[in-house]
Amino acid sequence: MTCRDVFSGKDGEVAVDLIVPLKRPSLGKSRLRETLGHPEGRYSHAELVLALAFDTLRAATAAPGVRRVLVVGSDPVALAALRELDVDVVGDGISGISGISGMSGMSGGSNDEGPENGLNTALRVGERLLRADDPGGVVGALQADLPALRPGELAEALHEARGRRAFVADRHGTGTTLLLSSPGEPLRPRFGPGSAHAHTLSGAHPLAAGLPSLRGDVDTSGDLDHARLLGLGDRTRAVLDRVCLLS
Repeated sequence: MTCRDVFSGKDGEVAVDLIVPLKRPSLGKSRLRETLGHPEGRYSHAELVLALAFDTLRAATAAPGVRRVLVVGSDPVALAALRELDVDVVGDGISGISGISGMSGMSGGSNDEGPENGLNTALRVGERLLRADDPGGVVGALQADLPALRPGELAEALHEARGRRAFVADRHGTGTTLLLSSPGEPLRPRFGPGSAHAHTLSGAHPLAAGLPSLRGDVDTSGDLDHARLLGLGDRTRAVLDRVCLLS
């Protein structure tokens, strides 16, 4: 198990354990496919999607206040590629996690909590695993497509939440990039179309800080251009630079 000190946030705040759901890279981010137009096609797309996750996770593990990061996914190759980071990974091979291979992206699918929603199901599986180790802790759900994420901005969001069930909306104000529980309380994810509104209706507190890198999720080529302006992580930038050289 990867753990940091229990108290590692600002001013002795209780640290947060994050769940990051990862869809199979070859199937995720379909609206980004036109970004990589050279002959490697499918391979390059999967590589880009995995790079987005890699840079997100590297920033998350470096954020003050984050104690543990648990990646929940279904692609063993992708999960293995993330093991060099300071994260835990779980997949279809453990009890209760079968069926997440079709989970939608963070902004897709239904936003109810029924079993048909693979994403919210994966988050609840991750939450159950984290709660087994620390029933009274704070857990959170973080998108895997934040390639410009800055550790300081994630830490700022955790600090602003101050133990409340809270969320960060994406830059468009409709989706959700981060959802946090109260200590020991259910996360109650409502990811899907209009998840920011759904999380507000469920009682989660919307965090008001600017946090551009935490709000900058990538679903389209326009989102990727915006992330470039913020400053991409090394892995995503390297994939895009290589593609430009080959195209």
